[in-house]
Amino acid sequence: QVQLVESGGGLVQPGGSLRLSCAASGSIVSIYDMGWYRQAPGNQRQLAASITNGGITNYADSVRGRFTISRDNAKNTVYLQMNSLKPEDTAVYYCSAQIRTTERRYGMDYWGKGTLVTVSS
Repeated sequence: QVQLVESGGGLVQPGGSLRLSCAASGSIVSIYDMGWYRQAPGNQRQLAASITNGGITNYADSVRGRFTISRDNAKNTVYLQMNSLKPEDTAVYYCSAQIRTTERRYGMDYWGKGTLVTVSS
């Protein structure tokens, strides 16, 4: 069993900052790619940022330059630092990770339950 638990969401004013965290726990052997997706009301879930286990990052055009993804492999944790937040960043943010467990020889995708970020004055 693997769990991904997000934290750090909340209400913030436009131009403000938030830092999201996502910790993976369970029978983990290896964690490969990790990422943050977001889903605004009425929209599909979309990738915001991702990071490989080697530290290579990828960002959606809409967040590049404002968001920074990072990870602490020793803690099985991925972070998303969000600066210069805009109302259009309002969404539920989901953590995702490709994880190999003790039960399988290959990695599988796991998801957190999401954390709500609301950007409003």
